[in-house]
Amino acid sequence: MTTTTTPTATTTATPLPLTDQDCLAETLAFNARFEAAAASRPARGRVLDAGLLARIRRNRLAGDTPPVRLPQGRDRVVAGGVPVRVFVPDGGPVAGVYLHIHGGGWSFGSADGQDERLWGIAEGPRLAVVSVDYRLAPEHPFPAGPDDCEAVARWLIENAAAEFGTGRLLIGGESAGAHLGVLTLLRLRDRHGLGGAFQGAHLLFGPYDLSMTPSQRSFGMRPLLSNTESLLGSYESFAPGTGPEERRDPQLSPLYADLTGMPPARIVVGTEDPLLDDSLFLAQRWQAAGAPVQLGVVAGAMHGFTLFPLTVTERTHAREREFLAASSR
Repeated sequence: MTTTTTPTATTTATPLPLTDQDCLAETLAFNARFEAAAASRPARGRVLDAGLLARIRRNRLAGDTPPVRLPQGRDRVVAGGVPVRVFVPDGGPVAGVYLHIHGGGWSFGSADGQDERLWGIAEGPRLAVVSVDYRLAPEHPFPAGPDDCEAVARWLIENAAAEFGTGRLLIGGESAGAHLGVLTLLRLRDRHGLGGAFQGAHLLFGPYDLSMTPSQRSFGMRPLLSNTESLLGSYESFAPGTGPEERRDPQLSPLYADLTGMPPARIVVGTEDPLLDDSLFLAQRWQAAGAPVQLGVVAGAMHGFTLFPLTVTERTHAREREFLAASSR
């Protein structure tokens, strides 16, 4: 039976744990340039037309130029048919295995869209990295994507020691990938009794309430990487035929789940992200359920800021590597 828990709102009197205020001017200036460029293009609207969706998928979230596929990445198929991209650092044993789940509104993005970042995680903390190429909506709506992530997570639990020399597992992702990461942890606990299989979760600006938190509803049409209208379109693509009430089901919105038994987490979001409340509320509930949480709220950062060459991006990636290294010990 699905357990629904009502999220507890943070109060406006609670100060945010802001980071990177020293480079706020740079971050806000980038936001302004992004908005100006977006305003000169046709509005995206709630539903992506087939041509735009195809172009975004082709370029794998990297703007007009597809990202570089590094030779260190190996494409495999595991867990009975799920494609993954694997990075293993040279020179000896690894400290753990990081299961990465990419973002892209459940409709685009790919496991080979962030090779440089994932190779940095492999080389720095010395982790094997397994990134899931889960099936995408609208062709494959819920539960296809979560099913693929769950299958790879179970494959790692059963095979990581033989494949990579360690059974110490970490999980994380960005945006829709962070959402899928939490769903995967809940599925492992509730369906398979494997609640302690992963030792850490790194969650970047995820949507955890698909019925929409206050910050999602109030953000409006501001043309940053994500806004109220684009979020609604993503939810309709991922979970077609559902309304706000149905989307409060913990199987879709992990903010409403019982979070008992979750691993230590680092939860990161920017102040200019429509998903700000999602991370604030999730961090509060995660900690109340008994697990340690590092909450980072990046001053002035918009949704998806780590896709762009900013000082806050470099710092966030460095903190990510530090968290994963500490969690793998």
